[in-house]
Amino acid sequence: MSKRLLSMTHSQIESLSSKELLKAIALSEGRIMAGECVCSTAPLLNDITNAEVVASMSADILILNIFDVDNPLIQGLPECREKDTIRKLKELTGRIIGINLEPTENKPGDEALWRMTKGRMASAENARKAKEMGVDILVITGNPGNSVSNTAIVSAIREIRNELRDEIILITGKMHASGILEESGEKIVTKEDVEEFIDAGADIILLPAPGTVPGISESNIHELISYIHEKGKLAMTSIGTSQEGADTDTIRRIALMAKAAGADIHHIGDSGYVGMALPENIMAYSIAIRGVRHTYHQMGQSINR
Repeated sequence: MSKRLLSMTHSQIESLSSKELLKAIALSEGRIMAGECVCSTAPLLNDITNAEVVASMSADILILNIFDVDNPLIQGLPECREKDTIRKLKELTGRIIGINLEPTENKPGDEALWRMTKGRMASAENARKAKEMGVDILVITGNPGNSVSNTAIVSAIREIRNELRDEIILITGKMHASGILEESGEKIVTKEDVEEFIDAGADIILLPAPGTVPGISESNIHELISYIHEKGKLAMTSIGTSQEGADTDTIRRIALMAKAAGADIHHIGDSGYVGMALPENIMAYSIAIRGVRHTYHQMGQSINR
């Protein structure tokens, strides 16, 4: 099937292979939204998951943060068997689901909200568990203060790719320094890092969106994305600096800079307050990169189609 993800129904999406999904994203020409949400915090709207709210604001891809494959929990999800957690969320939202895994060099249990557990580490074992639960995408990255280095990311990509081959999509990179001062600003992800990520088996490279990190400009990210595209891979720009809780004008400016830089996927983070971006900012970002037609279409389309 050669159809853009932008125009697909839920029934079409659920039958896609990883290779077909990557092509469908590429065919959408920079108009795909990924919304991140924290699984462990109380839902913004109390009795429904943050992921459902993010989907309702038109996100095409849902990325779950703090999702533990050994103890799967999504606050607000109706009761189901643990092994069916991801499939239940897919049933409710009709969206592609990704989770974050972290190749942290810290011991488990270091810091408050982002405190690591064994089931959130970027390992072949956890990747296999995630795949068996129905996860479509693994995002190999780091939360604030968890000391995730680009070298550790490369090692994790190799380990997971050797385990799952082409069964799952790997998004790899960083949206902020993640506690590594030597990998901050323009050094968060360099051209050399991109090359190593791709050589190790990454499908999509994650980069900070222009204007979200000191030193990260549109021209800087455009240069990296051009290189990524030359290598035949896709790029995802990310707001991971709590600016997902900024005013809508700021969101629109970031969105347009990211699109001008060449982003294939536009990610908006999980810290509007804590747990998800402000709903109005998800919608504002979506309208900025694809207009009301495609935004309202994604918001209004039944998952039963």
